[in-house]
Amino acid sequence: MNDFINSQAVNLDSAVIPVAPIGFKSGFIGIIGRPNVGKSTLMNQLVGQKIAITSPIAQTTRNRLRGIVTSERAQMIFVDTPGIHKPHHELGKVLVKNAENAINSVDLVLFVVDSSNFLGSGDRYIADLLTKNQTPTILGLNKADQQPEDREPLDDSYRTLAAENNWPLLKFSALEGTGIEELQNLLIDSLEVGPYYYPPDLVTDQPERFIMGELIREQILLQTRQEIPHSVAVVIERVEETPALTKVFAAINVERASQKGIVIGKNGSMLKAIGTSARSAIQKLIAGEVYLKLFVKVEPKWRQSRSLLAEFGYRTEE
Repeated sequence: MNDFINSQAVNLDSAVIPVAPIGFKSGFIGIIGRPNVGKSTLMNQLVGQKIAITSPIAQTTRNRLRGIVTSERAQMIFVDTPGIHKPHHELGKVLVKNAENAINSVDLVLFVVDSSNFLGSGDRYIADLLTKNQTPTILGLNKADQQPEDREPLDDSYRTLAAENNWPLLKFSALEGTGIEELQNLLIDSLEVGPYYYPPDLVTDQPERFIMGELIREQILLQTRQEIPHSVAVVIERVEETPALTKVFAAINVERASQKGIVIGKNGSMLKAIGTSARSAIQKLIAGEVYLKLFVKVEPKWRQSRSLLAEFGYRTEE
């Protein structure tokens, strides 16, 4: 599960997509929920390898990321979405709008909640969105491994929500992998008969450059202070490939000079640590030697700028 995709980006125009057998099921499944309920960890667990970055910081996911799981019975295309929250800037508005749009564009919703805490107002807000949309929904109780011994009152709050909306309910732990097989079977049973949408061996449709940028951002999330993660955008500016070495040049964009100093660190120590860890992860992605050069740039209030958001890859998706 800790290894990244060991393949180049697939050209779907030339890839072989087989004809589905009789009774084969397929569909797009939106993973929806509040920030930090474990959606990206669940995506990685379902796919069987890491394609989505994870961290203890809320709102880690910024783009809709597709993970593809193909079995003899079905092809499930999972859409990991940003956590639905009250936005405080233009970036937040884009993220929430994309998550809400995802509800309208999938065949099935997996509504993920944190079952170690009681049902909250944020969960009810999402439940209301789903009720208005009427997309078939499964309520997934994640973090079962973190529940207290007296878990019945917690479970009852979610059972009531599921009963009110006639939603199937299943408890699991994305971190430990318990209940994941049962979840996959429930998801397949809830899909309609359909074709292969992607080649059977594909695990994501995202290009390598996107995942490289996410790997760098993950290390920033893990290694810098609380004030930094939400103010960072990573842009892969150039990739130079030779048979022996891949050179990656990436810009880390922050909003203030003080944040630039934190990312760089004393004598460049923080930037070096970020680069070393990110380079190691990127090497797993491309299965080869990598030279990674990081630059830190200050772009004041980029999260409020529609033009910079678009330049950095954050657009409202239809």
